[in-house]
Amino acid sequence: MAYDREKYLQAAKSQLENNIFFHSLALESCMGGIYDYLMAQGRIGAGEPAREDWLLAGLVHDIDYCDGYKETHPNKTKEVLEKHGLVISDTVDQIIKAHLPERTGVEPQSLAQRAIFCADSLTGLIMAVAMIMPSKKLADVKLSSVVKRFLKDPRFAAGTRREEVALCANPDGLNIPVEKFIEICLAEMQKIASQISL
Repeated sequence: MAYDREKYLQAAKSQLENNIFFHSLALESCMGGIYDYLMAQGRIGAGEPAREDWLLAGLVHDIDYCDGYKETHPNKTKEVLEKHGLVISDTVDQIIKAHLPERTGVEPQSLAQRAIFCADSLTGLIMAVAMIMPSKKLADVKLSSVVKRFLKDPRFAAGTRREEVALCANPDGLNIPVEKFIEICLAEMQKIASQISL
């Protein structure tokens, strides 16, 4: 379904604290980059959700991570959006639910669901690497720095669910090598650095 991104963007901005909103923008960008990479490889089949569904899921995946809803996140996405007069398809809702299967019971199956599951916490690690740069700018972050922090420094950005991110390399799933996956997400986040204050 077609959607007016600006309306969903404003809804997310009004519901979320800045850091969660910036994370949502980052994940939206990553979802687009992963889709484009898989499409270029000829791996987006007819049964896979449309690119705009991937993007919308990334943008609003945490919209119910706010007062009154955190305990049930991400099961109340539709309910929160309805307060803003907005709807999402069941397809988008299922992509969102797949990023936290222990809460929703929706195990990642489609490529879109696997992408959001693997990329969700990676955005935080990439942001954290930017914050330790002298410039605190994403533009100055090198792929090698992120890969090193991800693989060899588990105490850095300890909240990163590294084992979930690493599932991107699963041959039965996304089948994207970890370093390539990080490269895609870093490049996409660098494109929107000004929007996420980095």
